[in-house]
Amino acid sequence: MSSTLENTADSSTPPSGSSPESFAMSEMRVRKDLYDDSYSDAEYQEMLSMYEGTLAAIVEGEIVQSTVLRITDAAVILDVGFKSEGSVPLDEFQERPNEGDKVEVFLEHLEDQDGAVVLSKKKADFMRVWEKIRTAHENDEAVEGTLMKKIKGGVVVSVMGVDAFLPGSQIALRRVPNIDELLGQTYEFKIIKLNKRRRNIVVSRRVILEGERATKRESLMKELEVNQVRKGVVKNITDFGAFIDLGGVDGLLHITDMSYGRVSHPSEVVSIGSEVEIKILDIDWDRERISLGMKQLSAYPWKDVAERYPVGTRVQGKVVSITNYGAFVELEPGIEGLVHISEMSWTRNVRHPSKIVSIGETIEAVVLKVDEAEEKISLGMKQTEQDPWMTLPTKYPIGTRVSGKVRNLTSFGAFVELEPGIDGLIHISDMSWTKRVQHPSEIVKKADAVDVMVLNIDIDNKRISLGLKQAEEDPWLKIGETYPVGTPLRGRVVRLMDKGVVVDLGNNLEGFVPMSQLGKEDITSPSEMVQEGQVVETEVLEVDPIHHRIVVGVTGYPDEPIIPPVRPVYEDDDIDEDLEDLKPPEPAAEVMVAAEAEAVPEVKAPVAEASADQNEAPKAESAPPAEAVPVSEAAPEAEVAPETETTAPEAKGSEEPKAE
Repeated sequence: MSSTLENTADSSTPPSGSSPESFAMSEMRVRKDLYDDSYSDAEYQEMLSMYEGTLAAIVEGEIVQSTVLRITDAAVILDVGFKSEGSVPLDEFQERPNEGDKVEVFLEHLEDQDGAVVLSKKKADFMRVWEKIRTAHENDEAVEGTLMKKIKGGVVVSVMGVDAFLPGSQIALRRVPNIDELLGQTYEFKIIKLNKRRRNIVVSRRVILEGERATKRESLMKELEVNQVRKGVVKNITDFGAFIDLGGVDGLLHITDMSYGRVSHPSEVVSIGSEVEIKILDIDWDRERISLGMKQLSAYPWKDVAERYPVGTRVQGKVVSITNYGAFVELEPGIEGLVHISEMSWTRNVRHPSKIVSIGETIEAVVLKVDEAEEKISLGMKQTEQDPWMTLPTKYPIGTRVSGKVRNLTSFGAFVELEPGIDGLIHISDMSWTKRVQHPSEIVKKADAVDVMVLNIDIDNKRISLGLKQAEEDPWLKIGETYPVGTPLRGRVVRLMDKGVVVDLGNNLEGFVPMSQLGKEDITSPSEMVQEGQVVETEVLEVDPIHHRIVVGVTGYPDEPIIPPVRPVYEDDDIDEDLEDLKPPEPAAEVMVAAEAEAVPEVKAPVAEASADQNEAPKAESAPPAEAVPVSEAAPEAEVAPETETTAPEAKGSEEPKAE
């Protein structure tokens, strides 16, 4: 009996490969053998038929009918007519089912490790529509699908209730900037790839669009013509323009053809999806390019522009662009004028237009020139105000003493600000009555307050000549009394020249010793007697206060150490860019030169010496006649500072002529 019970217990599990129905029937037959005495054959057969009616034909790998028992947060519990229930993830349902609904599912396994039936609705849906999808693929038929969600590389599309993959490159003819905007939309697709085993379906919308485009292209090729005006829909916007759908063929509306005015970005003029009216400018069917224009539909703004903006007219406009050389001002849509950097201020040499104006600012200007053919208008901002240089001669007459602040130093002088925007130049030759000035920094420093005299005003060239020494009394009027002839003086040799030497006598006073007064005859060069830095005893031979010179003769050579003078290397201060183009004004005072070869040389040094060669005195034969030479004939220009230093000695007549 125990053996029989064990056999009965072992038989409770259906053998592998058998169906639940066959297993149940065999089980009942076994039990009939065990309990044969309890039922008659007729009763047993009746009971068996009733039991068979309660069992469904369930086979693995088939689609079965199920009933929704209940719904949880994540799954739908189904009854498939087996002894255990099955579940399907809720996300496999496109619409949430209700309890009692009949649902077809795919039976994957009768039992999993937990004893539950393994079901899949997706597989059931796939198998149900597979034949339709396969037929559509083989016949190259279009199928309808809805874009469901965006995934890596493309979009999931619902086709006949099953998921298909739409690659990003197959969504449209061109790259779609924002796929999210297409989700939920329904389109027609072509099936381009199938794999039943992996349940893989790949679809394409681009194939259909290309076919439609080819059809429409043939039709449009007969309709489109250059200069034709049509309507289109903006499909895409880029930095350089917008693509317009003309009804099957796209054309490019370039940013330069959107408006006669300035357009920073195409989105300022058009928007995606908007309908626009355009003109066909060019068609190239071989390259499939159509050029479109919008501004060509409006009037040309530069026509008769000279009549609307005559020269001298005051206008107002908005600054729309700034460059290194000026600012562009929009006078009206499509009409822009240029305010050159040189036309922005009377008194300032502007470094960059952004120092004066800013983008978006409304300014007032005067029309200076109109060139309709070149589409150019020249404007001036400074012309809206009176030129302050025109009133300067009245405000600062020649000889006026004024105060100012040193703004900059250059090798040829110092710039002094008389009032905001008005600078004058103190030439190096007008800084000291008695001292040979080699660099302005020996006399003044940047930001010093100085008293100067106005020497000259050049309105045309915007220059003012100032004198520092002229603001003081000429000391030469008293030097003759202070140093009468015969006065002994001790000095130090500061410079050797061809015809003599220059000696520093102290108190910013320099004297000249002719070679014949060095204490020895028949010498051919001063270097045979003295060296730079050597101390000498001298006596005054002649004082000429008119020509500002004093001549001395050497009376002795004290035994003192020789201290060669240090030649300082002056580095000019960085000139502000607003002064770089300013030329140095010419000194206004007249300069005298020696009348004869025997004339005593001027004690005062040249204005500036550019090299050692300039320290050499020219021969007596080169001395010009004694007459007043205006500085304007010799003064250098600022752009050539070296020449300023080179020619200054000649202009000042400070050459050392031959002394007998």
